[in-house]
Amino acid sequence: MMSGQTPILILKEGTERQQGKNAQKNNIEAAKAIADAVRTTLGPKGMDKMMVDSIGDIIISNDGATILKEMDVDHPTAKMIVEASKSQDTAVGDGTTTVVVFAGELLKQAEALLDQGVHSTIIADGYHLAAEEARKQLLAMSVSAKDDAMLRKIAITALSGKNTGVAPEFLADLVVNAINSVTETDGDKIIVDTANIKVDKKSGGSAADTKFINGLIIDKEKVHSKMPSVVKNAKIALINSALEIKKTEIDAKVQITDPSKIQEFLDQESDTLKEMAEKIKKSGANVVLCQKGIDDTVQYYLAKYGIYGVRRVKQSDMEKLAKATGAKMITDLDDITEETMGKAETVEERKIGDDRMTFVTGCKNPKAVNILIRGGTEHVVDEIDRSLNDAIRVVAITKEDGRYLPGGGATEAELAMKLRSYSNSVGGREQLSIEAFAKALEIIPRTLAENAGMDPINTLISLKSEHEKGNKNFGVDMEANKITDMIKAGVFDTFRVKTHAISSAVEVATMILRIDDVIASKKSSAPQGGAGGMGGGMPPGMGGY
Repeated sequence: MMSGQTPILILKEGTERQQGKNAQKNNIEAAKAIADAVRTTLGPKGMDKMMVDSIGDIIISNDGATILKEMDVDHPTAKMIVEASKSQDTAVGDGTTTVVVFAGELLKQAEALLDQGVHSTIIADGYHLAAEEARKQLLAMSVSAKDDAMLRKIAITALSGKNTGVAPEFLADLVVNAINSVTETDGDKIIVDTANIKVDKKSGGSAADTKFINGLIIDKEKVHSKMPSVVKNAKIALINSALEIKKTEIDAKVQITDPSKIQEFLDQESDTLKEMAEKIKKSGANVVLCQKGIDDTVQYYLAKYGIYGVRRVKQSDMEKLAKATGAKMITDLDDITEETMGKAETVEERKIGDDRMTFVTGCKNPKAVNILIRGGTEHVVDEIDRSLNDAIRVVAITKEDGRYLPGGGATEAELAMKLRSYSNSVGGREQLSIEAFAKALEIIPRTLAENAGMDPINTLISLKSEHEKGNKNFGVDMEANKITDMIKAGVFDTFRVKTHAISSAVEVATMILRIDDVIASKKSSAPQGGAGGMGGGMPPGMGGY
């Protein structure tokens, strides 16, 4: 622009713009802040966070995905980190804290390289090379996992550190039983659909009352008080049409001119409803689970015939019932046969807390099962639910992949050593970023040591020494506060969780590094009187818990 000329404004008034190093620094600071917020939750001795929302509802958790979801994050870069965590949770169900902590450390190491004059594109290229090599090394380091004892230990690792008030070994047994029940095979391929594991929560009682149900629980009671409360050797009909007289789709009027015909008309309607109940009785079914309504008259006759009935069962529950009992969903009552009915040892109504629920138990080889969570308070029940969700997903993918890795930061320590060796073969400026990647990996064992109250520097030195001697399974034993062989200690990481966590962290970190211009439109004025957040220590605009 020539001197004396008026500057040309191409952005709206009030728009904020950060360019070059200022933009990069601000983005990196935001990522580091969000990583620091969840770092203390990592590992079995991680601390909990309490999130209080705008209406006073409280969530207490050390689950990374839950914490980040509840945090009122406003900074755009911090939101990108949160999205990476959500992606990890959606894909594999665990490792969400690892993604955030590792991504934050990758950006912290990149900041030092930027200060040395290394271009962000070079750093990003080096990180991608390192990630590709890390994936190869992870595959080489992974060990085959086949038996239930190994799956149980993997579940215990996923559950450790969760503030559930119940022993992780107890919950691990429930998880492995549930996974084994819903496992199916397609040739040599093992398929575990975790959607077939239904988890119900009911506060009240003790967390130790949490149980595995070899069948399903329907959050509905029987439709008529005179129906039996318990049915043994149940023959179950799943009906997805209404046991009522259908109304016409268009407005219709029935005109009766002869008063004597009124009773005949009502009797005909009653006979039609009675016939529905008789068809069910004739089929031999002694339990009816209906997706839609059941008319009062049908209810009366079903109760008279000693048939247990439930109405308005959810579509998703109907599908799970079909898998659990072997029943086929039918629309026409004439289609109820021995082949379409499901089987269960017992169908009964039980009172759980203040609610009455229907338990379908003793199913032979069910492909859909249930876990019922109990606990003294809603907060305890919710935390057990989050913990079980993580463990179920982790054990399911281990069962599918058949591979696991040593836990306790052993995998990261070994990868760091391998990548330092690999960086020498790459050369150039990318070598610097591969070395930075290796150093960033050490944030995991370092954080585990810090959270256990150990000296992080001495722990890392000892860990490096053991790995250089060839003890590749050595990691941080947070129970014994020392470094030891993690395989012997029974602490494991899941192969797919670890590979996905590294990929997600690298993707979000390199995307942030490539941003050199942040253009923020003027925000609309917020309503007055809002309570302030608790975002101490975070960059402006990050919000709080």
